[in-house]
Amino acid sequence: MQTLLDAFHNALHLIVSLDPDVFQYAGRSLTIALAATIIACIVGIPLGTFVAERDFRGKRAVVTVLNTLLAVPTVVVGLFVYSLISRTGPLGSLELLFTVPGIVLGEVLLIIPLVTTFTLSAVTRTDRDIRKTAMALGAGRRQALWTVLCESRYGIAMAVIAAFGRVVSEVGVATIIGGNADQFTRTMTTAIVLNVDMGNFSLALALGIVLLTIALSINVVFQCLQGGGLDE
Repeated sequence: MQTLLDAFHNALHLIVSLDPDVFQYAGRSLTIALAATIIACIVGIPLGTFVAERDFRGKRAVVTVLNTLLAVPTVVVGLFVYSLISRTGPLGSLELLFTVPGIVLGEVLLIIPLVTTFTLSAVTRTDRDIRKTAMALGAGRRQALWTVLCESRYGIAMAVIAAFGRVVSEVGVATIIGGNADQFTRTMTTAIVLNVDMGNFSLALALGIVLLTIALSINVVFQCLQGGGLDE
């Protein structure tokens, strides 16, 4: 128990003293997570909206595939992207392996199904009468669609937050694609794994605290966006 308390005390000291390693890994993790989330949302939100709003042949199969992709292990996504961007892969000429952009690519492919599925669910749950009412009042198709998206905004916001949380806490893709190279591709999660293996529990715990703080901050922001605050 004393060992754990000492490690916790040392971890807090690393955070308060602005340890360069802690904030280097945290900054890189946040940069990757933000970039991947933005790109995935640019693709996933319109795709999820399209699937929800349109009736087409094979729609049920598309939804099934999207739901299945939610359960794909991150290491499998990492292996898939690795095969694409390795020197012998079809995208090998881009030299993305063991780079931050390569990690971002892997994370984007990981969370696009999540953003798409959550958006699809949010838009589908929105009362279809809202679209009909908007069009009856003279709104065009785009205006009616915008009205539906506004009504689905909390569900879509949840998709964005869930995607960011998945990426910032992910370790499989970051390890396989990034290679866990210090000063270049090491993130908070890969640094935690490495430092636990090395017996540097204080630094691993400090990174874990920062990661939990980020997760808590994300949920607080979401609560505020919902307008409920923290007291309700």
